[in-house]
Amino acid sequence: MKILLIADEESSALWDFYDPARTEGVDLIISCGDLKPEYLEFLVTMVNCPLLYVRGNHDGKYDRHPPTGCVPIDDRIYDFKGLRILGLGGSMRYHPGGGMYTEQEMRRRVSHITPRITFMNGFDILVTHAPAKGYGDLEDLPHQGFAVFNELLEKWRPRYMCYGHVHKSYGDFQREMEHASGAHLINAWKSHELIVGEDEFPMHGRTGSPLYDLYISMQKRTGRSRIY
Repeated sequence: MKILLIADEESSALWDFYDPARTEGVDLIISCGDLKPEYLEFLVTMVNCPLLYVRGNHDGKYDRHPPTGCVPIDDRIYDFKGLRILGLGGSMRYHPGGGMYTEQEMRRRVSHITPRITFMNGFDILVTHAPAKGYGDLEDLPHQGFAVFNELLEKWRPRYMCYGHVHKSYGDFQREMEHASGAHLINAWKSHELIVGEDEFPMHGRTGSPLYDLYISMQKRTGRSRIY
């Protein structure tokens, strides 16, 4: 499965000078936040595949103009052909306003979604805007990562975590790194291609959760989308 990851800065190669060859074979687009809604709308139209997104700390514009044709996954788990994708957008709170959370507020969000994670027997990709604390974050409060993300990775051990917020221009930039839990961390700044092998996530409806797998088998009969 080929996934196009995007975050923080619009890529001229994917917008102003778009060439279909650059997105050939892309099955799914995931936005890790802080991108113009018009950009997401352009990509979901031109690439013609699902586009999932979480909000960054500068996405208040989505209240007025939510990206048409795109799927918000904040505080939800999206099942894409068996790949379970959990979304938790936003950054550390550094002034009043939306799209920002204290560590305790983010912990409450994680607590709220935990029953769903349990029901689905885990998740395969964690999509956030901010990094996990100590992994690709910075020392200043606006760009610090969340400690609860480390706990989430350690408990559920997904294959991947994709995030943004820390730009390459900030200097101390790492595109990819390994987490102590075994998760592969990817900073999606601008754009990055992720190939997920079929052996890296359960077959659709084969998660090991009897209730969820039964639910999926029933949903297949109706052809409905699966978002929780």
